[in-house]
Amino acid sequence: MNILYLTNHLDVGGITSYVFTLAKGMKRRGHNIYIASSGGELLPEFTKENIIYVPLTIKTKSELSPKILISVYELYHTLKRYRIDIIHSNSRTTQVLAELLAKYKDFLHVATCHGFFKRRITRRLFSTWGRRVIAVSQPVKEHLIKDFGVNAKNITLIYNGIDIERFKDRDIEFKTEMKKSLGLADEPVIGIVGRLSDIKGHSFLIEAMKRVVEKIPRARLVIVGEGKMQKKLVALCRRLGIEKNILFIPSVREIGDILSIMDVFAMPSLKEGLGLALMEAMACGLAVIGSDVGGIKDLVRNGVNGMLVEPADSCGLACAILELLEDKGKRKSLGQQAQILIGQNFSQEKMIIETERAYTEFLKTPKP
Repeated sequence: MNILYLTNHLDVGGITSYVFTLAKGMKRRGHNIYIASSGGELLPEFTKENIIYVPLTIKTKSELSPKILISVYELYHTLKRYRIDIIHSNSRTTQVLAELLAKYKDFLHVATCHGFFKRRITRRLFSTWGRRVIAVSQPVKEHLIKDFGVNAKNITLIYNGIDIERFKDRDIEFKTEMKKSLGLADEPVIGIVGRLSDIKGHSFLIEAMKRVVEKIPRARLVIVGEGKMQKKLVALCRRLGIEKNILFIPSVREIGDILSIMDVFAMPSLKEGLGLALMEAMACGLAVIGSDVGGIKDLVRNGVNGMLVEPADSCGLACAILELLEDKGKRKSLGQQAQILIGQNFSQEKMIIETERAYTEFLKTPKP
């Protein structure tokens, strides 16, 4: 198969990680793979795998941006040159791009829905989901059916998979040096990884840290990610008087390295498609705390392999953090069970095989 993956950029993030895993896996399984995007810091990782890069002017979040039309022109001859069988889009704007291209070229458009979309009128009136949709969790599948009227027969549920080897435990010397490089010593560390967006619930975690610090003054919260909420979050830390307990890190090249220094991982999202960073933390054997929403519920069984709290509940979040910090045995047990779950059910090999099978089945289905 000749497969073209579409994404807005190739910077550090969940979608880039998802696309890289699929592209690399499909390439190694003998398919011809191409990646079209506006580029980014992780582009060398793709080219290292001999994946052909097609530059696009597509770095936009607007479905009405003229950059989409420019990208149609940029991709038109690429489709013909490489005889593309499948275009796999990974964002709302790349879905629009793929559907516009479908008017001129015959190929199968597959879209992955990574989370929850706002019910904007344009999204309800103009379907750009492609002929087939991949949902990353059961709640996301239900969202597509209920909120956008996508035919259930056209949706395939395929959970994200991760490279388990990348998240093997680091040795003590590495962790010590990693902490030292961040200005940390042996204090307990709570962590969160994700874009700094209100939907990710960072503000509730920071409010919870106020309560945690009152009982464990040396506790530190490491926030990894960038986004529009950063100034507000920094201001909140100052207002609560805990800025010395909070460390903001824009991004890290190897997520397993930063996860290795954490004692507890939190994902207090208000909405979450599945939670790739949560899966990575679980693969590291970390005790995790997540909001009882969306795809997080597909991963975490409360008290078995992690802890669930109500969304937007800073008090409940603080209690869960304190319980884990004060109970090393429970922390270890939950982390071990989390690691087992990911290893058995969410490997990248499983995701790649299921996606390849889906591609084959999709191509056999007659075009409506």
